[in-house]
Amino acid sequence: MLFRRYSLLPAAVFAAALFLPLAGQAQTAKPEMRESCPGLVATDAPRASLASLRLTALAADQVRISYAGHSTFLIESPQSVRIATDYNDYVRVPLLPTIATMNRAHDTHFSEHPNPAIPHVLRGWAPAGTPARHDLQVQDVRVRNVPTNIRDYSGGTNRHGNSIFVFEVGSLCVAHLGHLHHTLNQQQLDEMGRVDVVLVPVDGSFTLDLEGMMEVLQALKAPLMIPMHYFSLYTLQRFVERVRAQSWEVEWADEPSVIVSRATLPSTPKILVLPGR
Repeated sequence: MLFRRYSLLPAAVFAAALFLPLAGQAQTAKPEMRESCPGLVATDAPRASLASLRLTALAADQVRISYAGHSTFLIESPQSVRIATDYNDYVRVPLLPTIATMNRAHDTHFSEHPNPAIPHVLRGWAPAGTPARHDLQVQDVRVRNVPTNIRDYSGGTNRHGNSIFVFEVGSLCVAHLGHLHHTLNQQQLDEMGRVDVVLVPVDGSFTLDLEGMMEVLQALKAPLMIPMHYFSLYTLQRFVERVRAQSWEVEWADEPSVIVSRATLPSTPKILVLPGR
C-alpha cells in the first residue's frame, strides 16, 4: 500500500467567531490568473476515475491526487513533481515532496523543521501580518497563493495567516483551501481564477461553518470537490447530507488516490470522498 493511516492529534480549540474577508475594494485580477484555469469540459465528459495505488505513469494532461489524512495531500504531476499540502510533523506523505506548502493555523498544518531535502518550502503566511506571495514554476507545475485571514488563539484576527494554494498541473487547476475561516470576497475569487478541483475543509467548526463553506463552493463552481479536515464520520456525513440537499453527486472512493484530467472531470458538481481522516 502506498499510504498508511495516521493518528492525528486533536486540533487546538479556537473561538467561534468568523473572520470577515480581507478589507479593500475588489480589484481586477491579472489576465493570466483568469486564463490559466480554463473552464468546464463538455457536458458529456466521463467521470473522474480512481487510480491504483501503484506509481503508474501519468499522461501529460493528468494529475494524481492522494489523500494522506487531515489536510495533507500528495499531488503529482506528469513530470514527477510532487507537492505535499499543509506539510506538518504528524501527517506525512510517503515520498519526499518537491514542493511543500504550509499554513499557520496550528501544528497539524505546518512544520517548524521541514525536511531540508525538500527543494521548495512555501509558507502561507509572512512576518508581521503581511501577506505571503508565491508564484513558483517547477517543471510542469505552477504554484501560486491567495492570502486569507485566520482566527488566533484569543479569538482575534490573524491577518493573512492562511493561504489558498492554487496548483496548475497537467491540464487542471487544483485549489487547496487550507484552514479557511471566512468566505471569499470578489478580489480573492478573481485571484484564484477558474478552479477545476477544490480540496475543501468540511469540519464546520475549527474552519469555516458549514453554510459558509457551501457559499465558498458555490462561488468557486469547481466540478470536482474533495473533502478533508473532517475528524470523524459524523462531521463528514453532515457535509455530505448538506451537499446532497444541493443536488450534488457524492461518490465514496475505496482508495485514497485518484487520477484526474480535463477529459475525466464530471460535467456537474461532484463530491469525491477519499478514505482518510
